[in-house]
Amino acid sequence: MFCLYLFPGNKQIRRVFRREVVFVVDISQSMQGLPIENVKNALLASLSKLNPQDSFNIITFNSESHLFSPTMVLATHGSILKATQWLSSNILTTDGGTNIMQPLKQAMKLLFDTSESIPLVFLITDGSVEDEREICNVVKGCLTSGGSVSPRIFTFGIGLYCNHYFLQMLAQIGRGHYDCTYNADNIELRMERLFTTASSVVLADITMNIPENLDSLELFPSRIPDLSFGSPLIMSGRYKGDFPDTIKVKGRLADMSTFIMDLKVQNAKDMSFDRILTRRQIDILTCHAWLSESKELEDKVAKISLQTSFPSEYTCLILLQTVSEKKVPEPMLLQEIFNKISLPKKGDSKTQKLVSLGCLGVGFGNLTATAKNIPPGANEPKSPEGADILVNAATNCCSLVLDRCCCMCCIQTLSYMNNQCYIVLTQLCTALACCECINCCYELCECF
Repeated sequence: MFCLYLFPGNKQIRRVFRREVVFVVDISQSMQGLPIENVKNALLASLSKLNPQDSFNIITFNSESHLFSPTMVLATHGSILKATQWLSSNILTTDGGTNIMQPLKQAMKLLFDTSESIPLVFLITDGSVEDEREICNVVKGCLTSGGSVSPRIFTFGIGLYCNHYFLQMLAQIGRGHYDCTYNADNIELRMERLFTTASSVVLADITMNIPENLDSLELFPSRIPDLSFGSPLIMSGRYKGDFPDTIKVKGRLADMSTFIMDLKVQNAKDMSFDRILTRRQIDILTCHAWLSESKELEDKVAKISLQTSFPSEYTCLILLQTVSEKKVPEPMLLQEIFNKISLPKKGDSKTQKLVSLGCLGVGFGNLTATAKNIPPGANEPKSPEGADILVNAATNCCSLVLDRCCCMCCIQTLSYMNNQCYIVLTQLCTALACCECINCCYELCECF
């Protein structure tokens, strides 16, 4: 495995690209109330950060699409004020279903001929549709036949009913980024963060000249996103063969000049890349497995999941609870618990209990909930009952090892958390996963 980092450098000496932005906003009936109001606030905050030489447009959609302007509009104070008034009156009429294909085509058409700016498409939705694979293929075709600079697609999912793998795949195709929230209160913060990343591009059309003499090479993601001030660019992958000592990175700066840099490769000795990179690679491979409906890719994801103990959409978690009054289990770390689990044998039904937690992934969207316009968060699936057994097992077996540590409190608190708390804790532990001291908590939180 390998990992590549690119940092933007000093902001004062870097010039960002001019921006042409189209916001594609879902205003179906399920978005009524707090979700659509927070989306509106985040959108207006993003418009206020544009420069007068930048241009924008807004497309709202339910069963039909509605354009703020037939052409791109300069981001002047007057234009933003008109957009604010139009958006307020248009969003108040939320109704109907979800049709993503038509507004995406309109957005791509508005940004068809762009040469000296970065065209950006922001798709915000809380639902899933039947033609998602067709949408991905259509967008691929539009990007291939577009202007000199293809539009970057940024996607934002709200709730569990939208297909997050579709949104991730769409962002990968468009060299953009994906983000999501399962809590309407976090929409503004996360959308503004995504827009900041997208609107501060300093290096575009990045390529790497990795030698072809490698036996095999996988790059995650396969289409390299742009480098921006909002966040460093992190690429990862798997390879077989002799990796080169240097890699040449090439890209285009905002003044249309070419940027070239040689990166020296360093061998990581004490860093567990499996812990740091496997989660994102499973997600990316799952996106491609969903799009291509490839059984081979599904099996590959399942194999990686089993080898690394990371949950996936194609594996499920099985817990084996041993009930014994004569013997008290010795304390062990959570990873040791999983290593010692074995399927029950005949005659052991009185002493062993097999509990399936099922698939712990987010799924591939809910067409029924979208068609019924059920709001995000309503009747979303709860954590399986077996989660309580996992918490109890971890509490009993890890008590002597983790006593007097904050990890103990985290484990006991898990049984009282809702879905949003699980997600927040997972993201926090993922960010700190390189620290060996929290491996136990990291393994537990990834399950949720």
